[in-house]
Amino acid sequence: MLELLQSFWESTGFYHIFDLFELELFGMNLMLPGYLIMICIACLFLYLAIWRGYEPYLLIPIAFGMLLVNLPLAGLMDDGGLLRLLYAGTDLGIYPPLIFLCIGASTDFGPLIANPRSLLLGAAAQFGIFFTFVGAILLGFTGPEAASIGIIGGADGPTALFLTSRLASDLLGPIAIAAYSYMALVPIIQPPIMKLLTTEKERKIKMEQLRPVSKTEKVIFPIAVSLLVILLLPSAGSLIGMLMLGNLIKESGVVPNLVKTLSDTLMYIISILLGMTVGAKADAVHFLNTQTISIIILGLIAFSVGTAGGVLLGKVMCKLTKGKINPLIGAAGVSAVPMAARVVQKEGQKYNPANFLLMHAMGPNVAGVIGSAVAAGALLMFFA
Repeated sequence: MLELLQSFWESTGFYHIFDLFELELFGMNLMLPGYLIMICIACLFLYLAIWRGYEPYLLIPIAFGMLLVNLPLAGLMDDGGLLRLLYAGTDLGIYPPLIFLCIGASTDFGPLIANPRSLLLGAAAQFGIFFTFVGAILLGFTGPEAASIGIIGGADGPTALFLTSRLASDLLGPIAIAAYSYMALVPIIQPPIMKLLTTEKERKIKMEQLRPVSKTEKVIFPIAVSLLVILLLPSAGSLIGMLMLGNLIKESGVVPNLVKTLSDTLMYIISILLGMTVGAKADAVHFLNTQTISIIILGLIAFSVGTAGGVLLGKVMCKLTKGKINPLIGAAGVSAVPMAARVVQKEGQKYNPANFLLMHAMGPNVAGVIGSAVAAGALLMFFA
């Protein structure tokens, strides 16, 4: 009877949860309780999502996927395991373009069309991608690995997954966790940078209302962008094509049921599948190492430099327009839609309660979505 109980106990996850792994950190081989550490990190993410409200739609599935994959003996990422099967959609690059399709159906490009100059702010915010690419090369990463790390600076999880799955699939776990974590932490990371680079007078600038945009303009825009960008950069076709198809479906005004399905039901289904499988790549053996820590630090640098690039160009445009542009909107040039635009709105109203920057910030924000997809296409063209 005792042997039977002993055998049962040893077959449970409780028996193995304190197992020590030989993990390499900063050149040292350490014996650490890997499962326990990763479970604690997963629970921290769940706390941030549920009790602090940091992008719960992203963090809850990611954190729970991380939790599940680090439960000993569950085997959910083994051959034939549930998460392993679902992960095929991430590995084959299916989920990211579908997410772009849904984003397109829920995005209004009107602010960008009304103020084409905001495209420059979206482009400036991509500087973090190429700045970090160079830094990763200097740290010894290969070209494809550095490109995959740099794309974190776009603050666009689906784009990071799409590019990494093609260039450096072995880094998909840490890059995905970094990209989605920084997307969720936009309200924490961006405000200090915005405040550091702008004066109080600049933050108080009230911008004029945008001109109305006609339906014809909104319908032509996704068609024109698809033709221009994909002919110029065919490797960006999957992301740009799906983004613009979703937007065309929305702006056509003749298929409301498709718009509702894409912007609601399908968006949440794909988000759950994508989030869980992203989290499932963060198992203790592959996640707890010096390389992962380096990627997370580089990702933070990429995102911070991208935010700074947008704000600094916003300051230049503010000077050139004699104070008509609030430089805070440049921070929305990263493609975390619409989180970055909401942060701009919140920060602007702190200094001027009559300031409504949301629609002005949406221009650079949606430009950032296009910019990160174009940057990914360029990197894919060079390193695939």
